[in-house]
Amino acid sequence: MKQNTLAELNAERAARRAVIVVTDVVSGDQRLIKAADIAADPLHAELDKHLRMGKSGMIESDGRKLFLNVYAPTARLVIIGAVHISQALAPLAQSLDYDVFVVDPRTAFASPERFPDVPLFADWPDVALPPLNIDRYTAFVALTHDPKIDDPALLHALERDCFYIGALGSRKTHGKRLERLKAQGASDAALARIHAPIGLNIGAVSPSEIAVAIMAEITARLRLPADTPLKTKSAA
Repeated sequence: MKQNTLAELNAERAARRAVIVVTDVVSGDQRLIKAADIAADPLHAELDKHLRMGKSGMIESDGRKLFLNVYAPTARLVIIGAVHISQALAPLAQSLDYDVFVVDPRTAFASPERFPDVPLFADWPDVALPPLNIDRYTAFVALTHDPKIDDPALLHALERDCFYIGALGSRKTHGKRLERLKAQGASDAALARIHAPIGLNIGAVSPSEIAVAIMAEITARLRLPADTPLKTKSAA
């Protein structure tokens, strides 16, 4: 790899921006494609597919064999609320190689005993969230059922380019939430990004089952094309 290509690659990775290095396996020619430039690239379909799956691999284009080397940031999951669902969701996400963070100002809930090996932030969202640098490789879930905690957290997430934002609550609860958030300046387009009721409809009942439903929906949004419809939502 040429020095300038390597320098550009390292800069993009340091900024948590995905890139793909395309190598002609015969000639050795290489070019670096930033995630923001994929849509305009002649190989956009293959590039998009490999980036969504986070997998490097060989393709053929116009009789040439090309190796796509994918460099994608580690996905993050920010959980608002150190509740029972979160106790199941955090280790599940970690098993899928997410970097997980739990935020809850209620120290009785946000304790190392309840969340071993999970970074905890026992502060209000306006203090805890900015240092986390939430970005497009972040999934964000609000689970406290407390508007004083969930609402400012969701407003923060809506200002970022998270690939997934979800909130716990019934359709009635979510309707009231949307009214509150809109009154605080959130646009209809932004509010439409919130997945609520949260999780895929798998008939989940227990906290662990709800965690599975949430993680399934997050995975679908990470791996499937953005316009892929998901199955009927749960009522969690």
